[in-house]
Amino acid sequence: MSNKNIYRELCATESTIPVFSRDWWLDAVCDGADNWDVALVENGGEVMATMPYYVKHKYGFTLLTQPPLTQTLGPWIRPSSAKHAKALGQQKHLMYGLIEQLPKCDLFMQNWHYSITNWLPFYWKGFSQTTRYTYVIEDLSDLDKVFSGFEHSKRKNIKKSEKIINIVFDITADQFYDNHQMTLLKQNSKISYSKDLFKRIYKAGYQNDSARTIAAYDQYGNLHAALFVIWDNQSAYDLISTIDPDYRNYGAASLLIREIIKFVSVRTNKFDFEGSMIEQVERSFRQFGAIQKPYFFISKTSSRLLRVRDAMKQIVRQA
Repeated sequence: MSNKNIYRELCATESTIPVFSRDWWLDAVCDGADNWDVALVENGGEVMATMPYYVKHKYGFTLLTQPPLTQTLGPWIRPSSAKHAKALGQQKHLMYGLIEQLPKCDLFMQNWHYSITNWLPFYWKGFSQTTRYTYVIEDLSDLDKVFSGFEHSKRKNIKKSEKIINIVFDITADQFYDNHQMTLLKQNSKISYSKDLFKRIYKAGYQNDSARTIAAYDQYGNLHAALFVIWDNQSAYDLISTIDPDYRNYGAASLLIREIIKFVSVRTNKFDFEGSMIEQVERSFRQFGAIQKPYFFISKTSSRLLRVRDAMKQIVRQA
């Protein structure tokens, strides 16, 4: 049986695999099963570690990189009951096994889930790490506590918005995408993903009971803001948000966050805002009472030509 088929069976039975690493998600974002594969390590017929990867060819280079609209990939390690020192030794062995199975490539780049805190085995094999951040509400079991953690400005926006906004679930993929494209054009920006890609994700997410759209309309039918949220057993993720700049001051975006948290709180444990390194976005996430979580961006450049390119970029930045 191929690694991919073994992995599909694992995804069907193992609830701790994050949504971004699940086979159905990878099929959708990689435009079919031919563009992704998985390294895995078994022991006695039991899968102990996995790491899916997306294969992309560009300008003659082979890249193992992050699929579009995919927050994290990285290794999944079966939980161990061993003492800390022994567990770290097990992780080293398993990660070495994963690295050995990666195909030859010119560039490797992945964001890892913040729950993976040990990347040393990859460092020992020549990989590099950059720390990035996301923001997470860690416990959705007590919604009163969650909402009391919102800063005053967010609660004020919600009260204002409640008077004029109707919440609508399940707007279509076309409606969501077209609105996002339109609101970005108003801000002289272009949408970064195709409608075909979003339709695949939307369809797969709904089929696997792991995605919803939620939208905020006023009484005149104007769409103020919308969210596309996905989830697994551990966390929900604010994957895409769209806000019409003409209605930004009406508070609908804050109201949508509150309502989607209510919705996912009976389906999962946490809410991940999908961190941003943009200063103003980071500030907004903090104001919802979310906790900062560091996660790893892991990379390795094997191509000499790409290493020279990166070195030149660094020189230009420092000039």
